[in-house]
Amino acid sequence: MSKRRLLSFHLMKRLLLLPLLLAATLRAQDAQPKTAEEILSIVRRSYALQNHKMNGQLRDDATGRTEPLTLTMENQVMRFLFTNPPKEIVHLDLNTSPATLYQVRSGGSAQVEGDQFAASVRGMAFNYEDLSLRFLYWPRPQLMGEGRVSAQKCWIVRVTNPGKDGPYYVVDIYVHQGSGGAAKMEAYDRNSKVVKRYQVNKVQKVDNATVLKELKIETVNPFNGEIKGRTYMTLDNPEKK
Repeated sequence: MSKRRLLSFHLMKRLLLLPLLLAATLRAQDAQPKTAEEILSIVRRSYALQNHKMNGQLRDDATGRTEPLTLTMENQVMRFLFTNPPKEIVHLDLNTSPATLYQVRSGGSAQVEGDQFAASVRGMAFNYEDLSLRFLYWPRPQLMGEGRVSAQKCWIVRVTNPGKDGPYYVVDIYVHQGSGGAAKMEAYDRNSKVVKRYQVNKVQKVDNATVLKELKIETVNPFNGEIKGRTYMTLDNPEKK
C-alpha cells in the first residue's frame, strides 16, 4: 500500500464527522447499527458530545475571499461567530429535536425558518440548511446500501424532506462503517438533480477525539452538473473548554 493510500486509510478510519463539522469518539461497531435510524442516531449523538473552541475561516475557492470564524461547542450548543462586518452569530441548539438554528445580528435574534434555510452564509457556497443539520432528523430514513469514500466502506442513508421548505428534497449521507461518522453528503432538488456536495478532506486528533480540519463544500448547477461555487471551511487546533 502506498504512503498516500495508507494516510487516506488512517484518516478515514478515525473520521467521526461529516459535514459539516466535528466528531466524537463514538464507534459504530459499539452500537452495532442495523437500521438507517440507528446509523443516523450515532451521527447525531457525535455532535452533542463536543466541548471545544476552534478558530478558523471560510474561504471562497474562486476569489480567495475569506471570512474568519470562531466555533464553540458547549452544553450541546454549537455557536458560530463571524466577526467581519456585519457581525453575525449563529446558534445551533442540539438540545431540541430537531436541532434549532438561531441567527443573531445587531437588530436582534430570530429563529431561521422557511426560505431562510436556502440563504448563503456570508456569501459563500454554504447555506443555513447546511448549518442546521435538519436532514439528520428527517423521518423515515432509508438504508440504500453501501458505497466508498476515499476507498473506505460507508453506509448510504437517504433522507427525504417531509416539508416544502429548504433547498434540499433528498439527501444521501455516507456514514463511515468503522467510525459511525458522516464522511460525505450529496443533496438533491425536487427534480432529482444534485445541488450540493460536501466532503471532509482533513481531520486532526485531539484528546482521543477526531475533529475537523478541512471541509469542502460545493454548490452544483442542477442543469449541467458543473460546480457553481466551492468553499473550504478550515479550523485550527481546538481549545478545550
